[in-house]
Amino acid sequence: MRAPVSDLPIRFENVTVAAGAVKMLDRITLTLAAGAPTILIGPNGSGKSTLLRAAMGLIAPSLGRVTWGERQDVPPTRRAIVFQRPTMLRRTAGANIRYALRASRIARAEQQGRIRELLALVGLEQLSDRPARRLSGGEQQRLALARALARDPVVLFLDEPTASLDPAATAAIEDIIRTVSGRGIKVVMATHDLGEARRLAGDIVMLHKGRAIETAPASAFFDTPQSGEARAFLAGELLV
Repeated sequence: MRAPVSDLPIRFENVTVAAGAVKMLDRITLTLAAGAPTILIGPNGSGKSTLLRAAMGLIAPSLGRVTWGERQDVPPTRRAIVFQRPTMLRRTAGANIRYALRASRIARAEQQGRIRELLALVGLEQLSDRPARRLSGGEQQRLALARALARDPVVLFLDEPTASLDPAATAAIEDIIRTVSGRGIKVVMATHDLGEARRLAGDIVMLHKGRAIETAPASAFFDTPQSGEARAFLAGELLV
């Protein structure tokens, strides 16, 4: 039997993404492979969100190419993304997930069981009938994760999912990320929180001015950063 095709690894080959004269990504060469979470860090405007969108396939490179499992132009059926401020449909929490299941062409007979499973995974099983827009910010973010996981993704992109959340809500999101990663889903996440990066990362990609300044296993990056920009960033200095 032929092995199932995967979207991993995702390779950036000398990728530039430009808007007019502004380079949001500048000659990025990077491989996102299966394994522990890859965490993107860097100051605001460094290119983290743009890299996630390019890896998802939402924006095309101006130069260079992105490949998924050594293929180009692959539809994002096994990739999912959660934005910092996800949009909730004007439906219940359970119906938000049902919508995603239908979009993924999951058989009707399987949908209710999957809804229960996904709500339990994110700790919202008691809130299935609550209107999604009446959930707290942390609950909405957990529902967004469940909705993304309804696609049964191979890789899950997260764009600062804990920004503006309190410590308890942040801890709940981080627990879900660990569980998802433990199930073999590749997580690629942008964060501004260095403590969160230390807690979750298998490897680190630091971006600055659209360039990949440093890529390393998390322990090596935090213990012995190789670039001046990384050392300054870890010391809390402003990068301009």
